[in-house]
Formats: sequence, structure tokens, C-alpha cells
Amino acid sequence: MKVIRTVKEMQGVCLKLKARGKSIGLVPTMGALHEGHLSLVARARKANDIVVVSLFVNPTQFGPNEDYLRYPRPFNKDKELCKKAGVNYLFAPSVNEMYPEGYLTYVQVEKMSALLCGAFRPGHFRGVTTVVAKLFNIVQPDNAYFGRKDYQQLKIIERMASDLNLPVTIVGCPIVREESGLARSSRNQYLSEQERESASRIYRSLQAGKELTEKKNIHSSRRILQKVTSMINEIPGAKIDYVCVCDADTLEPVPAVKHPVVIAVAVWVGKTRLIDNMLAGVK
Repeated sequence: MKVIRTVKEMQGVCLKLKARGKSIGLVPTMGALHEGHLSLVARARKANDIVVVSLFVNPTQFGPNEDYLRYPRPFNKDKELCKKAGVNYLFAPSVNEMYPEGYLTYVQVEKMSALLCGAFRPGHFRGVTTVVAKLFNIVQPDNAYFGRKDYQQLKIIERMASDLNLPVTIVGCPIVREESGLARSSRNQYLSEQERESASRIYRSLQAGKELTEKKNIHSSRRILQKVTSMINEIPGAKIDYVCVCDADTLEPVPAVKHPVVIAVAVWVGKTRLIDNMLAGVK
């Protein structure tokens, strides 16, 4: 595995690989890798000749009062995990490399970026789509892999790739969960042992919402929201940002489950903001 630090070198390597007919799979990450990231790498490894993992804590997707400075950056550990997982290239640029002095250009998916997390984190998805668009131009992957835990991010990137006619297939991969049901996230390490136990109950609330519509034939979004919200409100130290039943493609809130939906939540447990979701109404 080779570690590459500059845009010019990474782009040059990938252009040569493409000229040789090699397929490239990209796994974009902010590091602090866990089993969820490694599942994406494994998926990429099976379907592509070359696997590139990007490791970049992207400042443009963090708000002024968010955790950019304290976001975990265990580079050596991440490097070893990538090496063991069969990654060919680890792209780990600096902030100045990705956003040189005088940088002015941003990419934004309108409407979808203002929903759900976008309402609570203004500018977040503009930062996400900008850095992902840059990574697509640098690496020129055939396939790019994203976890469904960040469901809104996945759908926004799918729309960006489609709207901009980018020649890349976006591959959404299943949520990887801890034994308790808690969705794996780099931010889970902020949780105390007691908070981690409390946070696992978020998953059970989503399961209860899914069961209402799929097993009890209740299709009212209001009823589903009441059930999920009441269960989360029983979690010690939990504070809800949102609970929403949304169209699985557009992310727009829906009054009833007539088509596939995503039940999406953002919940603070102590000082840690966690997101999770579950598809429902899928036949």
C-alpha cells in the first residue's frame, strides 16, 4: 500500500491506472476507521482492480461550534487497518492541499441539503458535496462506496453524481452495528460506557417504528413518529434534534407510508450527536 499526500500525484497515479484499463473503487473517509469503513473496503476490494481510501477530515463540513478540532485523527492506526484490508492507495492530503489559499468554488445540491441534518447544520452538506466532487475528480473512480448510516449524505451524493453526469457508480452499503444495535460511528468513542448503553436504545426505537407499518399495518407517519419519539424520550440524557418519516429517495417528509420510506433520527446522547435510520415499507 502506498500513502499519497498530494492531489497531483494521486491524480497522476489514477490516470495511469485508468489508461491501463484498471477499475478503481474509492472509499472516502475522515479516518478514525472502524468496522463500518472496513466493510466498505471489503466491498470495493471484491468489485475493483484497485482500491483507494481517502483519509481527510474535511473542515468545510463542520460548523463553527462543532468538533472539527477534536475529531479523532489516529493516522497510524488507520494506515495499518487499510494495509491489512488490502487497500492499494491511501490518499491523505492536508487541508492546504485540498483547499489552497484563495479557494472559492463549492458544490451544493439544493433542497435536499436543507432537510434533516441540513436544518441543524447549515452548510454541512455543501462541504460534503464539494469535497466528494473533488475526490471524484482526483481519483476518477468507477465505483464509490458510502454507508447507509449517513443516509441523507448517500442520497445527496447520488443526486449530485446524477445531476452533474459524473461517470461513477455510487454504491450504498448496509449499516454496520455493534452487538447492541448501536450504529458504528467514529463519534461513538466520545460516549461513556453508560451513554453507549443508552444510545443503543435508538436502534430499538427505529425497529419499533418499522414494525408498526410492516407488521401492524399502520401507515400513518404521525403514529410512527409518536412511537419512535416516545421511546427516544425515555433514554436517559437523550435530546432529539429530529425524528422524521421521509420518502426514501427525495428525503421529503411524508404523511403516510405508501412507498418506501426512511425513518431518520438525530439524537444527542450527552454531548455526542448521533444519527441513525431504518428503511420501512419496502416490499
